[in-house]
Amino acid sequence: MSFSLDKVSSQKGRIAVVTGANTGLGFETALGLASKECKVIMACRNKDKAEQAMADIHAEVPNADLEFIKLDLNSLKSVREFAKTYTEKYDRLNLLINNAGLMIPPLMRTEEGFESQFGVNHLGHFLLTYLLFPAIEKTDNARVVSLSSIAHKNGRIQFDDPNWENSYSRTEAYNQSKVACLMFAYELQRKLNDAGSNVISVAAHPGVSDTELGRYVPKALYFLFTPLLPFVTHKPKKAALPTLMAALDENVAGGDYYGPTGFNEMKGEPGKAPSTGYSKKRDESEKLWELSEDLTQEKFVVK
Repeated sequence: MSFSLDKVSSQKGRIAVVTGANTGLGFETALGLASKECKVIMACRNKDKAEQAMADIHAEVPNADLEFIKLDLNSLKSVREFAKTYTEKYDRLNLLINNAGLMIPPLMRTEEGFESQFGVNHLGHFLLTYLLFPAIEKTDNARVVSLSSIAHKNGRIQFDDPNWENSYSRTEAYNQSKVACLMFAYELQRKLNDAGSNVISVAAHPGVSDTELGRYVPKALYFLFTPLLPFVTHKPKKAALPTLMAALDENVAGGDYYGPTGFNEMKGEPGKAPSTGYSKKRDESEKLWELSEDLTQEKFVVK
């Protein structure tokens, strides 16, 4: 299965929400969608950065239909405010791209006290999907795309201490957050199947790309590996193609997972990606779903 954005038909009349749309993969995803005449809601923390990104997209796609709505995934209050603003203006949503994320920061906590990677990468998107779901389920052929990572392969959910109260490993916390994103995508699809819904849930990962996501990588390590970067990474425009494939390709099925198909999935053309047996365990995914409901204080039932 090959994918070319050039061959995708016009998406005019469709609406997409892209979290973290002002930089890196999110920017390239928003640009790709806008180039296909999709209306793109730029769900970003910083208005100035979002407006600059919108200006950059307009420079390439003059007729791009873009709108900024503030979203800070560090705050469940902000997630609720975003959803309220969106649903007051729109009663449908074709594409929800749960893209924004943090990678290996020092220990930080969200407004509600969650470990930041688990809170931003997973819990904020879990709540956002729940709050936007009434608009999503009313929309024909709607999709939810969740961003995972190669790092999911080393991830386990630390159910006894998901927010790292007792000790903290920034790498293990990142792995946990990214396997959580993938488990959420799979479990959402199971629940959609059980409900007989026409919405589909899919996942994607970008491989390895030099974006702002890497801002917490230790400088010494970064410079040590700089000579190797061209061989193991690809540009954000290429790295966003698995997301765009998951969002737009007509052959995508619910529960699919996409990523680069080159060496170790680090770079290359987009296509189907493998995932761990752990990520597909329904009992673990159901436990994660229940934990996510408890922490966000919402009962996410797919009917």
